[in-house]
Amino acid sequence: MARIEHLILLISFTILAITGLPQKYPANSFADSVIVFLGGIETVRIIHRWAAFALMAGSVYHLFTGAYRSLVRRERMRMLPQRKDVRDWWDTVRYNLGFTSEPPKMAKFNFGEKIEYWAVVWGTAIMAITGFMLWNPLATTAVLPGQFIPAALAAHGGEAVLAVLSILIWHLYNVLVKQRNFSIFSGNLPRHQMEEEHALELERLESGGEIWPGGSLQGVARRQRIFLVVSVIVGGLMIAGLIWAFTFEETAITTIPRVTREIFTPLGTPMP
Repeated sequence: MARIEHLILLISFTILAITGLPQKYPANSFADSVIVFLGGIETVRIIHRWAAFALMAGSVYHLFTGAYRSLVRRERMRMLPQRKDVRDWWDTVRYNLGFTSEPPKMAKFNFGEKIEYWAVVWGTAIMAITGFMLWNPLATTAVLPGQFIPAALAAHGGEAVLAVLSILIWHLYNVLVKQRNFSIFSGNLPRHQMEEEHALELERLESGGEIWPGGSLQGVARRQRIFLVVSVIVGGLMIAGLIWAFTFEETAITTIPRVTREIFTPLGTPMP
């Protein structure tokens, strides 16, 4: 499930960046070339909207997979920050500077992964709220003052730049450059990386610990049935809400048609 979620996030985020940044910097010649290559501004906006819908649908899917792990499997929420994360951060700094010979022993999700995870949660929330305001300016200004639209535009564009730079500089370096980590495809990490970044989890698994703690099979089956019914109802309502939010106003996609007309100018009369 995690690999499916990651793939949805990877594809939707990449498309959003490719179609969104040229709209933020329209005066740039490269950005203008990208817009022309993709078929014009209206097409770019439509692609951007569909990619945003995929991102939000993936976020809904993540909410339900997280709820399934927590409520059905009874797995502990190990992405929540803990005091040990602060100590692990400090010990990692000391290890990288050569003051200690061993890296800190960290759990399944270390402090860096937790920072990235909650940054994605925060960034997605900001982009969803400001994106809704920009795609539905009439509905937004019916409730809020008009100054919120340019404020939303600034926040949306600024968060987009921050997210793209964070992915390129931090995430890709830690995953591909530093470790050659291809767990997005395999679902596995090499032992040396587990020893360095997830030593506590490695020790737990090698001592016979389960991948996730759960109740009895009978209890899990009962919780699965309840979760299935609730998730179908709630998930259907959430997807319907997303469709409504993305379709009830078209002002952010359509542009004013260019009016072309002939102007008669008598011979010899200078044009204004």
